[in-house]
Amino acid sequence: MIPFLDLKKINEPYETAFQEKLKEVLENGWYILGKEVEIFEKVFAEYCQKKYCIGVGNGFDALVLIFKGYIKLRKLKKGDEVIVPANTYIASILAILQADLVPVLVEPRLETYNINTDLIEEKITSKTKAILAVHLYGQLCEMDKINEIAGKHNLIVVEDCAQSHGAINNQQLIINNLKLTQAFSFYPGKNLGCLGDGGAITTNDSELAKVLFSLRNYGSEKKYHNEYIGVNSRLDELQAGFLNLKLPNLDSDNEKRKEIAKRYLSEIKNEKIILPSWDLSENHVFHLFVIRTKNREKLQNYLAQNNIQTVIHYPIPPHKQKAFLEWNNLSFPITEKIHNEVLSLPCNPVLAKTEIDFIIEILNQY
Repeated sequence: MIPFLDLKKINEPYETAFQEKLKEVLENGWYILGKEVEIFEKVFAEYCQKKYCIGVGNGFDALVLIFKGYIKLRKLKKGDEVIVPANTYIASILAILQADLVPVLVEPRLETYNINTDLIEEKITSKTKAILAVHLYGQLCEMDKINEIAGKHNLIVVEDCAQSHGAINNQQLIINNLKLTQAFSFYPGKNLGCLGDGGAITTNDSELAKVLFSLRNYGSEKKYHNEYIGVNSRLDELQAGFLNLKLPNLDSDNEKRKEIAKRYLSEIKNEKIILPSWDLSENHVFHLFVIRTKNREKLQNYLAQNNIQTVIHYPIPPHKQKAFLEWNNLSFPITEKIHNEVLSLPCNPVLAKTEIDFIIEILNQY
């Protein structure tokens, strides 16, 4: 069986270094917000070309804390509307709700699976105060257009980068001049994954960063002095240590993913299979390689019979979830089409050439 993702194999090269790091942390005797977190925050901020990195418990908390930080700074208030793609993973929407804000769903583009920027303005009301740009599957949104719309309507832009570690936007120089804030997840299966939960926020906004450093730690900047009603969401010292070992290889791992994607795009030739859209720029790191097909169950079963494991990201769109009964009658036809047809192929740095050859061969025979 070719596994969809073999985390043991991905982490195998680091096993000795992980054990040494564990010993180092144990001997140091400092387990919360110690030197490993401090080092990671410094190097990851530099990697993302941002002034600040705030390590938090997970990617969901990263989003929630960003919104709560803006509320503390009175740039947002409870009940404000946030534009978000309708086909995102549910965590993006839950984070908006957790911060007592109101998600407003916008259809994606069928070609890229990212939010359709042509549809954003028609959803903007007097209550709209932010856009959550979700870089789904590893491909960056049209950030130049999103920033243009945000500037025109005086909106905050937050980026959900849980799946896009290392992706570079063609408009990077423009982005770096704006006070954009990004949320990252280091869930084990991510392009940069730790061995448990972990997350981070990156920003150039010094005012927001100051609030976030406090919010993640009970609202306390100085021990036993609580300026805000905060939470306990701190990147674990040991996980930070593991991330420090893996970060130097992120770019080369992403290149391996892109090379596999290039092969899939050029060599899979089957009219029953719709391949993703990519302009071959640096804006995609292929956290997932997602195809579409009319009869997904048939294709998935066929691949399983040929010992190729696939995963559906995601089978049920947010507005059809039981958690959102009030949305169940809403119609988002593009989103529904995507969720009914998508199938993710194996695409990761430890996939062997023979395995890639076999996957392409089997798909072309379908």
